[in-house]
Amino acid sequence: MTEAMLAGAIAGLGVFLLIRALFPARAGLAARLSAMDAARQGNGVSRVSLITPDEKDSALRKAVGEAAARFYAARGWEMRSIRADLALLGRSFEGFLATKCLLGASGLLAAPILAAWIPLMGWDFQLSVPLWSALLVALVFFMLPDLQVKRDAAARRRDFRHAVGAFLDLVAMNLAGGRGVPEALMMASSLGDGWAMVRIRDALASARIIGITPWQALGQLGEEVDVDELRDLSSALALVADDGAKVRQSLAARAETMRRRELAEVEGQAGERSQSMLVAQLLLCAGFLLFLAFPAAMKMLGS
Repeated sequence: MTEAMLAGAIAGLGVFLLIRALFPARAGLAARLSAMDAARQGNGVSRVSLITPDEKDSALRKAVGEAAARFYAARGWEMRSIRADLALLGRSFEGFLATKCLLGASGLLAAPILAAWIPLMGWDFQLSVPLWSALLVALVFFMLPDLQVKRDAAARRRDFRHAVGAFLDLVAMNLAGGRGVPEALMMASSLGDGWAMVRIRDALASARIIGITPWQALGQLGEEVDVDELRDLSSALALVADDGAKVRQSLAARAETMRRRELAEVEGQAGERSQSMLVAQLLLCAGFLLFLAFPAAMKMLGS
């Protein structure tokens, strides 16, 4: 029964792929609207983007990534959160999709491995066991890049917010020295060599080339990497760019608020680690007491 169902599923999948190859699906409404937006942006103001494809990717990875990206775009799957995390990490969306697809395909190799290993162990062989196991492994492998990107992006976003707080202090100091807002932003970004400062400096330098204001570039960078502080900074500078005193007061208040938030987060993490250490110590004490009481308990039960 299982073999017949498997053969029918494979045959149905083959017929489906053949029909899709002969009659490709039309681009969806979301894909057409995104193409129109891209064309309109190409004729108008460009966005500041610092994502560059990895030149070391093989031809297979590039082909798989581009095909998967077209598949997502045709169905309107924007994946904004993942795109923001990848932009923060400086990785391309196509490379991320290629990694997911190739890892998921490699997980399917668990089926022949289990099919060869189960008979060697002398167990009863059922075809459904390696098939379901391979599907489960492929699903886990397919989701692993998402978990890794989320973890890495959370750490880098936390570092980016710390750099933005220092950047606000530097901008306020430059404004106090008599510089204008654009000059203060560029000078503040040139005082650091960290990756976050480099991203801000590149965005400001690109703003001069494409003809937009520095605060618009900061807002676009905030949208790209999903950092609220940059979006708020862009809105504040757009409103009060002509009044240097109010800009200084606003930036100083924002920097102080960010420092307090970071201090609260650090204290919270320290408290969580202290609690985890306390639980570990209690478990260790309980294990030691059990080790001491075990011989006496066994002696009493044996007698």
